[in-house]
Amino acid sequence: MSWFMFALIAILFWSGSDIFSKIGSRPDDPYSHWKMVMAVGTVMGLHAFYMMATGTPFEMMDIVRYLPASLLYIFSMILGYAGLRYIELSISSPICNCSGAVAALLCYLLLGETMSGLQLFAVVLVTAAVFGLAVLEKQKDDALRLQEGVVVDRKYQKGVIAFVFPLLYCLLDGLGTYADALLLDTVIAEEQANIAYELTFLMMAVFAFIYIVCIKKAKFELFRERPKVIAALCETAGQFAYVYALGANAIVAAPMISSYCVVSTLWSRLFLKEKLSKAQYAVLMVAFVGIAILGME
Repeated sequence: MSWFMFALIAILFWSGSDIFSKIGSRPDDPYSHWKMVMAVGTVMGLHAFYMMATGTPFEMMDIVRYLPASLLYIFSMILGYAGLRYIELSISSPICNCSGAVAALLCYLLLGETMSGLQLFAVVLVTAAVFGLAVLEKQKDDALRLQEGVVVDRKYQKGVIAFVFPLLYCLLDGLGTYADALLLDTVIAEEQANIAYELTFLMMAVFAFIYIVCIKKAKFELFRERPKVIAALCETAGQFAYVYALGANAIVAAPMISSYCVVSTLWSRLFLKEKLSKAQYAVLMVAFVGIAILGME
């Protein structure tokens, strides 16, 4: 299977993870994001054990070999969550989602990977669509708040600290993708990298369980958390495809896969019945044109 097909699979499942995460997010639950970590880590851990049980070779040192990429991804996620205390998601999102472009730039400058002129044009289209969608979401949120007379909390104002977190997320996630491109097939193969990451995430899930259930005495009701479990299944499937796409063509795959947030907007329209403006539909078309061009290359 080509890198492009793996990238499409990653986009499909990660956009699904995004939409089910939204469905499963409960504003009244202060531990909702930690429960998401529990769900994702558990599903990933089970998948890792399944791969090892069905004959995929793996040794514990693989966790150490892949740890630079794992830690960069994990730390970027933590900073992303922490940053939402200081900056609105509609402002943070366009900065965070530029990590694919950062990764492509690092692969070009440091690894010497190249892309054709048409691929570059397509990557620019996809990156512009990701950024443009976030800008439209920001305008939509501002108009809604103005209509309802809502005043934004002072802590969300655009001070220096407000931009530190999403910028660090963008940098660390981009470095994580670069580390992936550097490690895959030279230090560790895709299968072992995937298992290593999943086991690292399982460790996070164990930590989250100890923190939530043992220390905070909070309840985790599996039946109520079904959307989180579905999101975890999608996240795991997307991660499996992601490492193969990245191992084959990181400089193009990274910015392309970052467009999963654009596709999740389409799922919001179809499944959550959220209304999209003409400008949002136009952005979706720009992203799909860019993806189609990459598929023809």
